[in-house]
Amino acid sequence: MANYPGDFIWYELVTPDPAGAQAFYGGLLGWSFELSAGPDGEYTLFRADGPPVGGVMHLLPAMAENGAAPGWRGYLAVEDADVSAAAIAQAGGRILYGPADIPGIGRFALALDPGGAVFYVMRALSEESSESFAQDAPRVGHCAWNELRAPDPAAALAFYAAIFGWEVAERMDMGPEGFYEMLRNPPQTSLLGAAMAAGDLPPGWIFYFRVPDIGAAAERIAATGGKVIFGPMEVPGGEFVLNGLDPQGARFALVGKKV
Repeated sequence: MANYPGDFIWYELVTPDPAGAQAFYGGLLGWSFELSAGPDGEYTLFRADGPPVGGVMHLLPAMAENGAAPGWRGYLAVEDADVSAAAIAQAGGRILYGPADIPGIGRFALALDPGGAVFYVMRALSEESSESFAQDAPRVGHCAWNELRAPDPAAALAFYAAIFGWEVAERMDMGPEGFYEMLRNPPQTSLLGAAMAAGDLPPGWIFYFRVPDIGAAAERIAATGGKVIFGPMEVPGGEFVLNGLDPQGARFALVGKKV
C-alpha cells in the first residue's frame, strides 16, 4: 500500500439506479464504466484517464429499509482495518459493518464518525498508489477536494486527528458560519480537504470532482435530471465550485474553471 494511512484512496456511489447514475456521471465527468464482481453482487468501476478511481454499488431495498440512502462515500487508507475499527469505536465513532475481507482487494470497515458522517477504512492489498484523489496536481474526472460538514467541527477534527493524525493547516474565517479549516495528512504536504459547520445540511462528506468547464457542467446537470443546489461560486485561487444532487438524490460537488 503506497498511500499514507489517512489518505483518501477510493470513492463509492451507492444508488438505487446504477444504470441511470452511469448515464448521468458518464456524460458529466467523462467517466467510462466497467462491470466487476463485488462482495454482494455486481459492482461497477469507473475511470477517468487510467486506473479505476471509484465504484458504483446498487442500493438494494433491504439496505434502504435499514436506513441507507443514495450518496457518495470515501475510503481512507489504514495499516490494519481491525485496529482502526477498534480505535474508531473507542474515540466515539461507530462501526456499521465489518471489518470484513474483499477477496483480492483488501479488508475494510464501514464507520460513522461522532457527528454522523459515514466513511470507510480500508487496508488495501495492492502496493500501488491510488489515483482516486488527485492530491498532487489537478486532474479532470478525479476527486479534487474532500469536505466534511460537521455539527461540531472541533469534535470532528479531534476525532479524525486521533484516528488518522490529521492536522489543521490553515483556517479561513467565514463570519457567522465559523471557520473553514483546511486539513493536511502528515507527512503529505498538500491539503486533503477541509471541515466546516454543517449548518442546515445533514452531516457528511462532500466530494468535489474536477471538470474542465464549470458553466457547461452546471448546464448539463440541469439538462440531464440533476439539480444544482449551490453555485457556481468563485473560490480563492480563481476556480469555481458547485454542489448538486444527481437524479437519484445523491449529493455531489464539482470544481473547475469558468471558460
